[in-house]
Amino acid sequence: MPEISPKLIKGGIVLVDATSGAILKIIAMQYNSDSVARQFQPKAVTTETGDRSEALRLKGPPVETIKVDIEIDAADQMELGDAVTADAGIHPQLAVLEMTVNPSSAQLDNANRLAQNGTLEIAPMLQPLTLFIWSRNRIVPVRITDLNITEEAFDPNLNPIRAKVSIGMRVLNVDDLGFNVKGGNLFMAYLKNREQLARKARAGTLSALGLTGLP
Repeated sequence: MPEISPKLIKGGIVLVDATSGAILKIIAMQYNSDSVARQFQPKAVTTETGDRSEALRLKGPPVETIKVDIEIDAADQMELGDAVTADAGIHPQLAVLEMTVNPSSAQLDNANRLAQNGTLEIAPMLQPLTLFIWSRNRIVPVRITDLNITEEAFDPNLNPIRAKVSIGMRVLNVDDLGFNVKGGNLFMAYLKNREQLARKARAGTLSALGLTGLP
């Protein structure tokens, strides 16, 4: 029997309506990143006042940041004769990513009209809730903090046909979003899943550390 390869799950970004949770756009990675860099900065209570009872306390979830590097290549689509790729290269794929950090033209036009009509305070423009998805074990609300695109090859019309993209993200937790909203619910589900995974880890022993007990 022929060998059946397992289906490759893609990582990606999903944009959802922050109120209803309705999916607005799905951005699947063409190639999964080789690495996902994550950093945690604990929100600890400072002990500058000398109150030692506060030394072990946390004020909330840590500030978690994520960085992924992905590649986008038009080679496969060009071989298949894809009309959009022939006309615009990978401009559409790059534009989708760029719009995650841009307000829409309609939002900018509306803000300009309000300013011209003498509105004293114009609220910042609301973006969809952004989710970073890396398997069913990591579905997390994020804010994209930086997006770096390096276009590396072009077709005869100077459309990019190969690019490397670096995406920096900050996880949005309940301190940022609150509990009774879609984003807060997703963060809590993400946190509870990590707790379940942590319980599956094999417990260590003092003997593995060369100890028979603590002093």
